[in-house]
Amino acid sequence: MIGDAIAAEWMKFRTLRSNHWLLAASLLSVLISVGLAAMVVRGFAGQEAADRMRFTGIGDGLGPGLQVALFVMGVLGALAVTAEYSTGQIRTSLTVVPKRHVLLLAKVPVLLGVGLVAGQVLAFSMHYGAMAMLGGHAGHVLMDGRTLGTPLSEPGVLSGVLLSGVAIGLVTLVGLGIGAVVRSTAGTLVVLIMIVLVLPTAAATLPQPWQARVGSVMLDRLVGDGLLPPVAALALLLAYPVAALSAGAVAIALRGRRTHPMIAGLAATGILLATVVVAQPAQASDFAWRPCKKDMECGAVQVPVDWNKPQGRKITLPLVRLPATGAHRRIGTLFALPGGPGGSGIEDLEKKGAAFAQLRQRFDVISFTPRNGLDLGILSKDCLLGGPWIRLPSNEAEFDRQAAVNRAAAEECRARDPELFGNLGSASVARDVEAIRIALGEERLSFLGTSYGGVTATNYARLFPSRVRAMVLDGAVNLLNQRRLRHQVMEGQLVKFAAWCAGTTECVLNGQDVAKAWREVASAKRIPVRGRQVSYDGFDVQIAAGPHFISPGTDHFRWKELAKAIVLARAGDASGFADYVKAGTGSLKPPSPVGMNMTHCLDGIGFREYADFTEARSRNERLAPSYPQHELWHGLACPGWPEPPGNPPQPLPSTGLPPLLGAASWTEPDVDQLVRQVPGSATIRFDGHGHGLYLSAEPCTIGHVNRYLTWLKLPPPGAVCRS
Repeated sequence: MIGDAIAAEWMKFRTLRSNHWLLAASLLSVLISVGLAAMVVRGFAGQEAADRMRFTGIGDGLGPGLQVALFVMGVLGALAVTAEYSTGQIRTSLTVVPKRHVLLLAKVPVLLGVGLVAGQVLAFSMHYGAMAMLGGHAGHVLMDGRTLGTPLSEPGVLSGVLLSGVAIGLVTLVGLGIGAVVRSTAGTLVVLIMIVLVLPTAAATLPQPWQARVGSVMLDRLVGDGLLPPVAALALLLAYPVAALSAGAVAIALRGRRTHPMIAGLAATGILLATVVVAQPAQASDFAWRPCKKDMECGAVQVPVDWNKPQGRKITLPLVRLPATGAHRRIGTLFALPGGPGGSGIEDLEKKGAAFAQLRQRFDVISFTPRNGLDLGILSKDCLLGGPWIRLPSNEAEFDRQAAVNRAAAEECRARDPELFGNLGSASVARDVEAIRIALGEERLSFLGTSYGGVTATNYARLFPSRVRAMVLDGAVNLLNQRRLRHQVMEGQLVKFAAWCAGTTECVLNGQDVAKAWREVASAKRIPVRGRQVSYDGFDVQIAAGPHFISPGTDHFRWKELAKAIVLARAGDASGFADYVKAGTGSLKPPSPVGMNMTHCLDGIGFREYADFTEARSRNERLAPSYPQHELWHGLACPGWPEPPGNPPQPLPSTGLPPLLGAASWTEPDVDQLVRQVPGSATIRFDGHGHGLYLSAEPCTIGHVNRYLTWLKLPPPGAVCRS
């Protein structure tokens, strides 16, 4: 009997002309998707590069076309039953098939078969049409890490398009069930409009996180990348037609006084909805976060002062979190490791947290005041910010005198807490990070290590490789390289500085031999600071000029200062250098801060013996004749240090780690060398000046970093972000 009923329904479907018109009308969804893509291309092509990065991609290209397809196919399903009521044909059908629920059931395979075929045709037509309209723009990486369009080769796109086709097919059964309840074409259309068009639009107007939470259960979002995990989304997608058919079966059963379909339908719906609940991901932990600054949450973790004595004295490390916004499924936690050493990750997130706006759709972002942070409050901040002037030794006796000066400055700070002072290397900080991971209940962490935070990151990767999900090293310091590639950087920056001076009258050295002028002051024996009881030599000049050479600043204001300082120094007055150094540090000559050296020296940066220094000095003079002494300064701060280097630089393991992503401006060539220790890693280059590109909100770098952190997709070899 059921077979005959299905055959009869197929005949009715084929002969009803309105069905043909509805199937033709469903092609409007393709036109809408292609039209939207055309509008996006038009707007995208007319924007500057930075504005293009802020575009919202169209994903697989279905967009509002999917809603139209869902509505039209829902109407197709509704008419299968409401048309019979409106024409009175229902009496004839019930005469032929007296069992009402069998009549309803016979319509299901016909509508489902047609709907699934039509759904796949529509879904793939919308996708290919939109991607064709985007053309070469489709692969452009945006700030959220997505591309303007996503081809089927992208992770999850093929399955998403296939599921969209399934949803289009299933909505015919939703329309059928609603039609069986309402029995009116007009009334059913109103209900479908509410479900498919009005409610999703209304959900989009809600504030976060309710916009994402409500939107994630809408029919058109179940096949996308919403809050629900895949199993829950699939269960809810099936629950829609099952619930609608159950309601239709209940309406028919009550009229026919049969309750079996009602019981079966309610049971099936209950099972599917229970699956949605059970499939929700478990919370990572019940870590005690509390609201604090802006939209941030604060917490704290206790760690041992000495990790060799885990049961010994503890210190408390403050934490801060920018919680996930909930627009997409949460992937995990990103740990932003601050630079310095001694920088505050809390201050980074407070001042520069907007850089993580797109990433917070999927991640909690956390940071902390590390044990070597100047804001921790255990060691005197004034003591840590101060330090001796480093002098270039010309013999071993002068080397030893510098070592004695270093030791005296270190001992003054060390006296406050000798135990902590001896445990401020990056390996101890990395072990603190692992303790935080355990407290948060995260299986693995993703990392953004900025500047010297990259040293902490690489120590963590070496100590706990299985706990690394992804790692970005942004302008990271490469201790294994011992900064040797920096020689090329300084020579290259002199060339750029000279070219800038040659091209603008804003440089007081315009029209002069800039390189010759620089070498003259960089090799001077003594240049007094006018009006002060202090003088500079060539070594002091190189140290004072280094940051200005590396970063010209907005409108080249630092290069303008540098040019004026060189002109004054050639005239016998080093006050140009002394003035801007004092403005930044409070000292007439660059101090070597104890707070920086207490980590540097434990991490093995310093020269151990005079022979090490003389070897490095000879190498520098050979590799960087215009800037031979700049890279000696950090190493000369550690001879005489009261604590031995307990964490000498070590290579990253070649196995057990995921591929890493480096981010570097043109003054950071050693980042690529650092990440290449791990096979498969890559570096995104920024063709311009800068340091800490992600936190500086460089949009192209943010896009590539977000893409890697979210989907673990690295940029192609040689990828460059243009200034």
